[in-house]
Amino acid sequence: MMSERQRKFREQYKADISPLYNGILHITVMYGVGIAAIWYCATQLDNAGWEWLIALPVFIAGNFVEWAMHRYVMHRRIDVFALRAIYDRHTRQHHQYFTDNEATIDTSREFRIVFFPWRVLITLGVGGLTLGYLASVIFNPNAGYILFMTMVAQYLIYETFHYCCHVHDNWFVRNIPFINTIRRHHTAHHNLGIMMKYNMNLTFPIADWAMGTTDLNRGLLGHLFNGYSEKHVKEELKPIIQRFRVDDSRVSLDGPELTQDEDEALNRGLVLK
Repeated sequence: MMSERQRKFREQYKADISPLYNGILHITVMYGVGIAAIWYCATQLDNAGWEWLIALPVFIAGNFVEWAMHRYVMHRRIDVFALRAIYDRHTRQHHQYFTDNEATIDTSREFRIVFFPWRVLITLGVGGLTLGYLASVIFNPNAGYILFMTMVAQYLIYETFHYCCHVHDNWFVRNIPFINTIRRHHTAHHNLGIMMKYNMNLTFPIADWAMGTTDLNRGLLGHLFNGYSEKHVKEELKPIIQRFRVDDSRVSLDGPELTQDEDEALNRGLVLK
């Protein structure tokens, strides 16, 4: 059940959304540009063969970049303009709007709190073009196009999975592999007690498993195909998760105010694989 604190934050946030904002336009431009970029690159490929293998290391690297950005930028206040803005938007807004008690949206105007602003896609495009150009110089143009396609596709997967985490429960999100896993994984991340340290992946929980920042105690395949199961949640985390689920009195915009015992329990769960 949504707390009074969360309800008030939601009401104020929605009241502050510009009347000019259009959620459908937001995602239409985002997906339109992303899909068009992938299509263009695909049409430029010239008998690509071994170059497709580049997609795998790019995917793995992207998974760890996603993890690192979430943990060290979105959840760590750094007083540099752009980085501080990312932190504010994520920790001080997104995590106040959504908790593991209520993590869903009702209208397209709430896309504002779910999807990244367009400037993130622009930034990704600049970075992808730079890396793609380097790959084309080092290897060949096919390699550059495939690297860029992989980066854009990974971003679109991120946004799609994130959206699936914040819609109301339905047959699709409950039964489709990987999506049901990340939905539970991300909802657990929105618990106000563990949000600053656990479940930082938003596509596939590979880096969380490798770095020990997962709330589950199981292997990689178990993580990828966990679905909605709570069976393997780490025992040391369960009391904290339950405590902050029913009481948000020790939560500020910058996260939970933990006791020494709670902080030690969270750190015990951060076991590197």
